[in-house]
Amino acid sequence: MASETEAKTEERLARLIIDMAVSGGADSAEVYMRAKRGVSAESRSAEPESVKTSLDWGYALRVIKDRRAGFSYSTSREDFGRTVQAALDAAKYTGEDPFLRLPFPGARGAGLPGGGTSAAAEIFDPRVAGMTAQEAFALAREIESAALGADPKRIKRARSATASFNSAEVLIVNSNGFSGSYRSTSATAQIMAVAEDGGESQMGWDFMGGAFLSDVSFGGTGRGAAEKALKLLGSKRTVRMKAPVVLAGAVAAEFLDVFASMLSAESVQKGKSLLRDRLGEEVVSKKISVVDDGLLPHGMGSAPFDDEGVPASKKTLIMAGALTGYMHNTYTAARQEAESQAGPVLSTGNAVRPGLSSFPVVGPLNFYLAPAPGVGPLELEGLFARAGRGLYIIEAMGMHTINAVTGEFSIGVAGLLIEGGGPSHPVKEAVISGNLLEFFGNVEAVGDDMRFYGSTGSPSILIGPTDISA
Repeated sequence: MASETEAKTEERLARLIIDMAVSGGADSAEVYMRAKRGVSAESRSAEPESVKTSLDWGYALRVIKDRRAGFSYSTSREDFGRTVQAALDAAKYTGEDPFLRLPFPGARGAGLPGGGTSAAAEIFDPRVAGMTAQEAFALAREIESAALGADPKRIKRARSATASFNSAEVLIVNSNGFSGSYRSTSATAQIMAVAEDGGESQMGWDFMGGAFLSDVSFGGTGRGAAEKALKLLGSKRTVRMKAPVVLAGAVAAEFLDVFASMLSAESVQKGKSLLRDRLGEEVVSKKISVVDDGLLPHGMGSAPFDDEGVPASKKTLIMAGALTGYMHNTYTAARQEAESQAGPVLSTGNAVRPGLSSFPVVGPLNFYLAPAPGVGPLELEGLFARAGRGLYIIEAMGMHTINAVTGEFSIGVAGLLIEGGGPSHPVKEAVISGNLLEFFGNVEAVGDDMRFYGSTGSPSILIGPTDISA
């Protein structure tokens, strides 16, 4: 990681770029600079399938000139004058937009219910930052060994037993006087285990991740994948029925990923969200709340501030089923304030950059589903008991086909039939269909097994009668 001297050098470069942009005619300018180091290893038959290391550095320049946006980026410290000129030239050809602006120092995130702001989050682990290729491979091998050892007779193969480690340094400086930097790390483990018995083959996937090495059980990830594959051996097709479903946390998190777009102010303002004009209304089940927490300790999406310098915070976007607010960046907040004329609208600190080559967009940080206040979570067995007869879904296929605008979905699933309040035989090639908003509106109970899959988390959840077809 960069030394104090190197960090000062980077900040001087950022300020020089901004001064040059302003001298060249920009009304305001911002530099987003990022250095990233990565190490990943994949094990196959206890041998290195691949070991990769990477080291990337670059910056993005955003300018606003005469209410027009200009943008450029570079991965070179030299000839930054060309990058500045490219951004200024780009601003000549974009349309005027009165909502363009950059945040000022001390700009605060919106005060939605259920949280607050803080200057720091626990997101940097020196052990992850210093991970070597050899250490990464040893942990990848641990994932694979645990999967194969879970049942040596039936777990015959493992695919993509991968351990990945990343560290990053982010610096943001703008012409309004903001300057901030932070360091973060992430560690992940994933694997696909293959179970075989009597000519039948089933696969099970598992993943674990966090900012710290201690957040990840590499052996536990391997065993988890093996257990899922083993549970699906002997699968049969089910009959068409309308019955409750229990979503495993991993599947619930996949649905929640799609649901997040409905809570983006960007989608709302473009007319691409079913939650438009529904503030204060009950939009999902009263049993659940939906939270985005940019300061979650060890969270893979945590940071002291978002990707344009607004302090991160914890926001309860849906409280006990009622919509309390949307996720905003500086642009969408300015636009909503002008359109609603109902008083100040603040960024919620949800500006994210898909990459150096992109403007900041609106996105979640650590996004998760939680029981509403006063709703006690249940153990998985309790969810089965409440379901009575239904389907426990541990794998879903085709999640990318869900229509995020209309909410309509029809996806393939696999899992276990629930009979008599407990899991029964495995089920394959089933299909569930419905509308995403109605789906979450039908949540009847929430599990106690919260887990994050990347920056999205969910416990297991029980959903009322759902269309299930063979």
